[in-house]
Amino acid sequence: MKLLAVIEAYDMTGPAKNLTEFAALAREFDVETTVATFIRGQESNLFIETARANGVRVHVLRERGLGDRGVLEELAALVSRESPSVIQTHAVKSHFLARLAGLPKLAPWVAFHHGYTWPTLRARVYNQLDRWSLREAAKVITVSIPFRDELASKGVSRNRMEIVHNAIRPDWGTAKPSNDHRASLNIPADRQVILIVGRLSREKDHLTLLRAVERIRKLNPHLLIVGEGPERAQIEREIEELNMTRCVTLTGHQPSAEPYYGIANLAVLSSLSEGSPNALLEAMAAGVAVVATNVGGIPEIVKHEESALLVPPADPGAMAAAMAKLLTNPSLSRQLTDRARMLVLVKHSPQARTRRLAQIYRSLAT
Repeated sequence: MKLLAVIEAYDMTGPAKNLTEFAALAREFDVETTVATFIRGQESNLFIETARANGVRVHVLRERGLGDRGVLEELAALVSRESPSVIQTHAVKSHFLARLAGLPKLAPWVAFHHGYTWPTLRARVYNQLDRWSLREAAKVITVSIPFRDELASKGVSRNRMEIVHNAIRPDWGTAKPSNDHRASLNIPADRQVILIVGRLSREKDHLTLLRAVERIRKLNPHLLIVGEGPERAQIEREIEELNMTRCVTLTGHQPSAEPYYGIANLAVLSSLSEGSPNALLEAMAAGVAVVATNVGGIPEIVKHEESALLVPPADPGAMAAAMAKLLTNPSLSRQLTDRARMLVLVKHSPQARTRRLAQIYRSLAT
């Protein structure tokens, strides 16, 4: 079966990682994946190079600027040329272009909904257009019950939606940590490292986490922020205002967060909105205790006081109390990480996710 996946990705974000991994594993289920991706003003990027290094065939659609209608023609021509059994799209832009280019008339279309971000006015406009786009998809794959309910409220048929959580390799993050890595970040040996991994955007709510960490200074924490994004300047201002420059490190974008989990005592997701977060699965696989907000698909993956501690969003007091509880109670931390690790092995393997998606695609292609 031939699958054409359309995605806009410049580095290895969660959807990009999932797609690359799926393409490699899907061959076991007789699904051959070709990727079409957009690029503007560059010859290549990390996503294209990583996909090709993993043996995935990549077609690059070059945009000359915003609203380049030539991309629509090129996309439709690619579908006609490739004759895929199923077309798969990721995120708002790809959904919009797929419907505008008439791709649903050429092959069954599966749209992946990863949730909405709110970085710019243009992005929020695209988010509103998504309700128009998704109504034409044969199937919409989303990653949590709240996301499904949100789409249903916007007119997407529940009968055409499937919930498929993200997955992670069971050996992810199990390599022994390097003391040199901690030293290279200038984190003193006596600090307790609190890690957050993700894009620096408003929905990740790093500001609440900073205020929570400030409340537990007596525990000698060091906050390690891995990621890049439009909220960096605001985060840096908050660090200055809270007088936390000596106990916070921003690493910027990193090709892999794996080494950072190896030096973490605790991982935090402070998000206001989430789907099926890869950062949560990474912490679970790496054996790092988790404090997370009780939003989106997070409580579908972990349970409060069983495999993580869950707190209300935008509540620095509750977050501080949960972090302090785990940092001062190693026995509780081990109990949570042991259960979380078992969940990863049983419910979130890449093979199980790939098998489920292959079944969905075959049901549409027949």
